[in-house]
Amino acid sequence: MMNSKTNATVAITGANRGIGLALCKTYLDRGNDVIAVCRQSSDELKSLPLEIIDSVDVSSAESITYLKSVIAGRKIDILINNAGILRSQSFDSLNYELMTEQFIVNALGPIRVAEALFESLSDGSKVALITSRMGSIEDNTSGGQYGYRMSKCALNIASKSMAIDFKPKGIAVALLHPGYVQTEMVNFGGEISAELSAGRLAERIDGLNLDNSGTFWHSNGEVLPW
Repeated sequence: MMNSKTNATVAITGANRGIGLALCKTYLDRGNDVIAVCRQSSDELKSLPLEIIDSVDVSSAESITYLKSVIAGRKIDILINNAGILRSQSFDSLNYELMTEQFIVNALGPIRVAEALFESLSDGSKVALITSRMGSIEDNTSGGQYGYRMSKCALNIASKSMAIDFKPKGIAVALLHPGYVQTEMVNFGGEISAELSAGRLAERIDGLNLDNSGTFWHSNGEVLPW
């Protein structure tokens, strides 16, 4: 499998801020070519020496068709599906529209992206899905967050299927929990910085191969329960 430290082309969704932006910086520092995919770019992203493909909403079929047309014919060594949303909900405040929105973005979005860019992947390519331990059934000891938990659980099973389906082509797939990260999504109340999380995620992707494809990892290296 390709070493992801240098000379790789890395495509990252949700790249304009938070973990996505930190991943862009991490892979640039490693000497890689980075394609930053996002709905709307940011000043910080624009300041980096990378390619930006904006106006891409992973919940939109038209956006994904546009993304495919821009990348068509190019090789991607590492595809990181990072784009996601969190809409906090408890059982006494269920909102089914918000639950549906999270399914469309968090579970279906990464599949749309992987399908659209599959022809750009080849033997030795790697696909990383940024999921959450909140999608683990065994690990759920606090309840709540219905839409987010269900969407990430759905992403996990889809990612496991992709790992099986992609293996004959030599493409490895990882399910990665970034940790509780200090990002806007959680009002910056996390335990670790986006930069630390991104570095750990890159290490997990370094260690990804066809033998461990389909594993659900914490960014710190711990294998998480389903």
